[in-house]
Formats: sequence, structure tokens, C-alpha cells
Amino acid sequence: MTTSLVGPETSLDDALPVPGRPARAVDTARVADLVSQLLIALGEDPAREGLIGTPDRVAAWWDDFLSPDDAAMATCFTESQLSDQLVIVGGMTVWSLCEHHMLPMNLQVTAGYVPDGEVVGLSKFGRIARHFAGRLQVQERFTREIAEHLAAVIGRKDLAVVVRGVHLCMSMRGVRMEDARTTTVHTGGRFATDPVLNQQFITLAAAQWNTA
Repeated sequence: MTTSLVGPETSLDDALPVPGRPARAVDTARVADLVSQLLIALGEDPAREGLIGTPDRVAAWWDDFLSPDDAAMATCFTESQLSDQLVIVGGMTVWSLCEHHMLPMNLQVTAGYVPDGEVVGLSKFGRIARHFAGRLQVQERFTREIAEHLAAVIGRKDLAVVVRGVHLCMSMRGVRMEDARTTTVHTGGRFATDPVLNQQFITLAAAQWNTA
């Protein structure tokens, strides 16, 4: 099993409108003012000790969260002797925000692909995961976005991505089930048509969760 970090060759969003990404820069002054108003509406005093500076800190966090770094260019290395070697990309854990309740969700990402004459460089996959997590999201779309981007990097659809999520909108509100987990799987190409390859990937991905 190979744990790999990969990154894109082109802009992740191609300058097109993207769900969950702000269309313009975050207005931190306005956000800070809104947080102050929220504190007042909740019966708090933004000027009391402990809350002084809180609106500005919250606004700075929103600006940072919604402005993740783009992943740098991916480097692919020629490896002509490779044949049918399953590469597992795992151990990536990122935080995102549920766009339905604006509460955090913790997402564990594992991906797999089979090299065909070249391998993807080992430095940028974490940046890809953080990039697509740094917005108001749903886990299903997050999984698809990573899969589509990785398919563009390797030049084919022979890959699989599985994401296991803990959603605070389910853990701390509503049914309040702290142990609930959501798993989403995207398979393409050989991973969708070859049941043996698919099962190998799912087994190795589950093993990573069990040892985390």
C-alpha cells in the first residue's frame, strides 16, 4: 500500500462560479459587525471581558477558511515498469462546514488509482482536500469534486475516492447521535467495473479508518 499526496496541474476552479465559494472577497468588517449583532441578539454583551475582540477573530477565521491556498502543480514521474499496482492515497483529514446548518464536519479522505506508465508526485494531495473543504459544503459534492480533479490529474477515470464524515449538525443538534458516521464513495473506470479491484480498495480504506 502506498500513501500518496498529489496536486493539480491547473486552477482547481477554472475561474467559474463554484458552490460554497464566495463570489467576492470576504467583507471582514461587515462580518465582525454581524457577529456583534448576533452576540447582542443572544443576550450577550460584545463589550464584556472575554468577548472583546471576538467579532474580529470570528471574521478573520471566516476570511481564512474561505480563502484556502490553491494546490501547486502536480508532478508526474515516468515509471514504465509499473503494471496493475494499486496506489492508496489516505490519511487525509480535513474540516469543512455543512452548508445546511453552517456547523463543522470532519472528513477523512482516501483515494486510489492504478498508475499507467507514470506516478503522481507525493506532495500536494492534502492541499487538494483542504481546497475543496474550504467552503460551505456537502459531503457528497466534496467527494465528487476530489474525484473529478484527480481524474484530470491522472488523465483517466480509473480511480476511487471514499470519504468518511462526522457531522456536528447530526452530532450536536437534531437527533444528537455522536457516533453517527456518513460514508460516500465515488468509483470510476476500472474501479467501477472490476469488483476485485473495487473490493481491494474498500478493504484497505476501511483498514485505515480502523487504525486511525
